[in-house]
Amino acid sequence: MGLTYVIEHMEEDEATPSSLPPWVELEYTHMKMLAGASARVLFTNLSQRSCASLREKLASLSGPVASHGVYTQSILEMLKNQEISLSQVCLLDPKAERKLEPEDGLEFEWFIFGGILGDDPPRDRTSQLRQLGFPTRHLGPVQMTTDTALGVTKRVIHDKVSLEEIPYVTFPTIKFNARESVEMPFKYIADRPGGEPLLPPGMKELLYEDLNKGFDF
Repeated sequence: MGLTYVIEHMEEDEATPSSLPPWVELEYTHMKMLAGASARVLFTNLSQRSCASLREKLASLSGPVASHGVYTQSILEMLKNQEISLSQVCLLDPKAERKLEPEDGLEFEWFIFGGILGDDPPRDRTSQLRQLGFPTRHLGPVQMTTDTALGVTKRVIHDKVSLEEIPYVTFPTIKFNARESVEMPFKYIADRPGGEPLLPPGMKELLYEDLNKGFDF
């Protein structure tokens, strides 16, 4: 069946009636791109309106991207319906005792991520999934965005690259022009050793738009 990545949505829906926040949509669509065409990416625990919005966004992607599914049911409901034991599923948890290794691909085909936009400082919302009893692995001590965590997991499990061999950039400064920039408080995969962070397409423009809103009077 190949690898299955599950993003259990843990963000509150916005009060507006139309869709997920743009930050969430960008990260979620990036996950489908990062996972690779041989994998599945499942988004769970979404509201009905968020499901409709995300399905439309994901359907617009082209090229060699992962298959996907968008659901209102939780990961526990999905696993129960498919008769999959919790022991077969790995939760990516910053507080896990063991790091993720390429050999973990022999034990697990399902990997769960908390669908959380990174908090600074972290609020440990993964604890809501941790208490369910999944086996856990970590990706290192520095907080990553959720799409980065999926991309790192894919490189370790599918590509058989150790965590230490992946090029990273930590707390990068995103420059918009000679005078304006913003520092991101997360760790990202770099596009090459010493290179730029792999951001979701459209994220830099969204960051700039958000920066400009801070100067509106």
